[in-house]
Amino acid sequence: MNLSALTALSPLDGRYEKKLAALRPIASEYGYMHRRVQVEITWFIALSEAGFAEFPALSADDKAYLLQLVEQFSQADAQAIKDIEKTTNHDVKAVEYWIKERLKGRPALERAAEFVHFACTSEDINNTSHALQLQAARDQVVLPSLQQVIVRLRELALAHADVPMLSRTHGQTASPTTVGKELANVVARLQRAAAAIAQVPLRAKMNGAVGNYNAHLSAWPEFDWEAFSRQVIEAPAPAGLGLVFQPYSIQIEPHDYMAELFDAVARANTILIDLSRDIWGYISLGYFKQKLKEGEIGSSTMPHKVNPIDFENAEGNLGLANALLRHLAEKLPVSRWQRDLTDSTVLRNLGVALGYAALAYNALLAGLNKLELNAEAVAQDLDNAWEVLAEPIQTVMRRYGVAGAYEALKAVTRGKSVAASDLHGLIQSLDIPAEAKARLLALTPATYTGKAQELARRI
Repeated sequence: MNLSALTALSPLDGRYEKKLAALRPIASEYGYMHRRVQVEITWFIALSEAGFAEFPALSADDKAYLLQLVEQFSQADAQAIKDIEKTTNHDVKAVEYWIKERLKGRPALERAAEFVHFACTSEDINNTSHALQLQAARDQVVLPSLQQVIVRLRELALAHADVPMLSRTHGQTASPTTVGKELANVVARLQRAAAAIAQVPLRAKMNGAVGNYNAHLSAWPEFDWEAFSRQVIEAPAPAGLGLVFQPYSIQIEPHDYMAELFDAVARANTILIDLSRDIWGYISLGYFKQKLKEGEIGSSTMPHKVNPIDFENAEGNLGLANALLRHLAEKLPVSRWQRDLTDSTVLRNLGVALGYAALAYNALLAGLNKLELNAEAVAQDLDNAWEVLAEPIQTVMRRYGVAGAYEALKAVTRGKSVAASDLHGLIQSLDIPAEAKARLLALTPATYTGKAQELARRI
């Protein structure tokens, strides 16, 4: 059976293939190979500039040629590496052989061919490549997608900052808020979550088979390999990799930063699960309508339905993303002794975990862009909940020392359908200053919103 969108085992490469076009060149095996080539070439060029007599500095023309191997890396190049791997049965060695093949016909590069992958263990190449993949995925896909959601939520928060809305705590009527304030709450949470994702340092090591520069020092014992490795890792591209140096490791980089990053993404996803469920609920209550799209069908048997499918899709995919991200965060920092291979196969799913997250962000944004506030339904629901004014009335009563304030309001409102007249009769009977009494009599559920409008507009 030929591989296609219909036969793909994962829906990320099947049903949702087009929606993940931005992530695929970064987090696929092609993207992994591309970064491996980048690391090998960066290390090779850096060695040529280290001052070793056995490896003279390369000409500008040869350096430009090598950098073009990275910049112009293609799917055909990746396939050529895969073809070599059929013989080597080792993916990193296949990259090394592919690069050496590309050096042929250029005398200076051919003479220096044995400095490709010099003193490196496979994990020196792999861990740096994974860090570069995560850097690109975070900066080009995850954070921009999250930011789009944040921007849209902020637009909605500001647009509806002054629209009063009934709150529900424990599913029951509670002190009013505004539609904008509830959306602003999510914006504030997501801003902190996105900042946490952005601030995770992406670490890498290039220190040999068990992290001690053993092979490096056997060749040049007087050379400061640790300083050299730090320079290659931390210098901006193309001279370096633009990552954060990890000075202590076993054969593999410890992956603690990965756990931190995945936990941070999962935290943002959890906030979005919360949002998806709340919006779903508000659509169910009729607070929001959804813009119709010509030709779409909500139910195969009920023609009237307009289902909140974008929020359901987002919730489901956010759950899948978090299941994978949390497994990665728990598993990757654990390795038997100086290394085992359990991390290797798990790390091949970085793109899958982030792919489900990116798919969810896309669905959530689509859903938010379809929302239309049903102001009439929001207002009607609020106007049917005069019992929420029991809180301000008993609070004012307490201010002026009226005994049993809470109990008095409880007797009038708890579990009952309350009308404005019920509350006004109680207020008129209170022994409190006339100004306070007038203020309470003027209060309605729609005006009892505290600082909600101000907080919403301040986001």
